[in-house]
Amino acid sequence: MSSRWTLEVRVGIDAQPVSEVIAALEQHGDAYRRRLFTDHEVRSSGGWGADAATSAPRLAARFAAKEAVLKVLRPDTVVPGWREIEVVRMPAGWCRIVLSGRAERLAEAAGLTEFDVSLSHTVDLAVAAVVAA
Repeated sequence: MSSRWTLEVRVGIDAQPVSEVIAALEQHGDAYRRRLFTDHEVRSSGGWGADAATSAPRLAARFAAKEAVLKVLRPDTVVPGWREIEVVRMPAGWCRIVLSGRAERLAEAAGLTEFDVSLSHTVDLAVAAVVAA
C-alpha cells in the first residue's frame, strides 16, 4: 500500500547511571542543578537542596530525556543548552518535552512539532525514550 505523504518519526533513547548524578550532586550541589535543569525540573525532582539519594534518580531520568531529545534533534554544529530542553511533569504524573532557544529552532528546521517522552528509573539506572514527529 502506498501513501501520498510520509511522516518522519524520530526516536531517541538514553540511559543514565544514577550513581553519576549522586556523585555530581555531592560534589557540586545546587550548582549542578542550576547548570543542567530548569526550576520546574528541580522542584519536580525533590527541590533545591534536596539530598542526593532522594533527587538523583528523578534528575537522572530527566538528564536521560535531554540526551534522548538531542538524539532526535541531531544537532550538527549548534548544540542546545541543557536548560533549553525541559521535562515538564504534568499534574497527572506524565511528562512532556518543552523546547526553547536553539533546541526549538532545530526542531522547527526538522519539521518536528510533537514530542512524547517516557521516563523510568530504579535506584541504579534511569532511562528515557523520546519520540518526535
